Amino acid sequence: MELVHDPTLLWYVGAYGVIMVILGIYFARKVSNSEDFILAGKGLGAIVLTGTLLATWTGSGSISGGETSMAYSYGIIPALLLMLPTLLGIGVLYFIAPKIREFGKYTVSGILEEKYGPFARLIAGIIIILAYVGIVSYQMKGLGFILNITTGMSVALGTIIGAALIIFLATIGGLRSVAPTDALSAFLAIIGLAITLPTIFFLAGGWDDIIANVPSEHLTFSGTLTNLQLLGFLLPSLFLLLADQNMYQRLASSKGDKSSKAAQIGWLLAMLVISPMISFIAFASRSLFHDIEPGMALMATTVAMPTFVGGILLASATAFIVTTGNSYLLSAATNVTYDIFGKYIKRDATDRQLLNITKWFIVILGGLAFVIISYFPTVLSVQMYAYTVYGAGITPAVLAVFFWKRVNLQGGVSSMIAGVVTTLIWEIPLAKPFDLNSVLIAVPVAVIVLIVVTLITSDRSEGIA
Repeated sequence: MELVHDPTLLWYVGAYGVIMVILGIYFARKVSNSEDFILAGKGLGAIVLTGTLLATWTGSGSISGGETSMAYSYGIIPALLLMLPTLLGIGVLYFIAPKIREFGKYTVSGILEEKYGPFARLIAGIIIILAYVGIVSYQMKGLGFILNITTGMSVALGTIIGAALIIFLATIGGLRSVAPTDALSAFLAIIGLAITLPTIFFLAGGWDDIIANVPSEHLTFSGTLTNLQLLGFLLPSLFLLLADQNMYQRLASSKGDKSSKAAQIGWLLAMLVISPMISFIAFASRSLFHDIEPGMALMATTVAMPTFVGGILLASATAFIVTTGNSYLLSAATNVTYDIFGKYIKRDATDRQLLNITKWFIVILGGLAFVIISYFPTVLSVQMYAYTVYGAGITPAVLAVFFWKRVNLQGGVSSMIAGVVTTLIWEIPLAKPFDLNSVLIAVPVAVIVLIVVTLITSDRSEGIA
């Protein structure tokens, strides 16, 4: 089937965008201080918290990377397996959420400072910014795909428009406005995917016709990947989620532990529904469209379906992409403000000054994200890179804070540096030898360095930790 642009679908995307802007402006009026802007005044109930956790995690990484690209490029089973790291990560967060709330920090870097000292906070802040700007960048490109499908405009121009919308929504009200719009977007997306799945299967001729029109290896356990390559795609999302600052901030913004636990259970149940639906829709797309960019697989199905169904799905995809983009952009700007600007440049800054500078950094980092996406060939490639920078550079040190009392400053900082440096070397000068994602090398290096350095230096640093 040929991919034909359908401008009428733009009405659905535009309607969603207008609603989000109106709601964003409305909730922004309730922001009075930094805690309102960054943690929504620590007043999120279970329903809104469930929605914002779901929408933040399931963005362009799933809609145009993750499950979508995996199903289209490698096969249905590898795509379905991508759900497992998320479920495992949510399970771990369920048990450590009360500890996260106890810290009461705006950033993960602040938690690391409690254990490892100020230098660890600076290093962590830089790592988080480096990873999150990458994550924001492919949300912008995801919107570029949507505008390309609907209007035929170039993906590059659509990415510019997507960048402007994401930056605007993140700037006006912070988490106070992002969280409720996230929740609305999440529930819209569930409805859209639920309508789309049976519709696209019917139009594709059913399961038998679908599997007859895809390569035979796309039905095997690892698809066209080796088992080791498949593992390299599964681990990055797990190690990002286990210490994801965005998720930590949302858990810290709940009304209490009861709301937090209910929201995480809701998030897990929703992922059990959403992740497989995305995988099967993208897999059906592989049988209909044989030569499109993998990141467009799910969104391409919108032009093959009745306009109403396609419009709902495209609005749903837009919802996931925008909410994830503005959430990670807000989180990265928080790091710049509190871990660098407020810590080293203007220590006597007032709360109002910190709030305003956070908004300026949202704009600056948004511009940087737009530049970064042009250097990666696919959404999936930048997704794996960004996840691994964070997962190897931050996660081992963060989990050690919760689970290993003996860990010390030297071990934590060395682990962070080793994880990021290994990732960058594997990805850039070595160019991913054997087509293996850097997570397979960088995370083990970070963990080994954490343990070995801590054990070697623990006698000399018992008082530091």
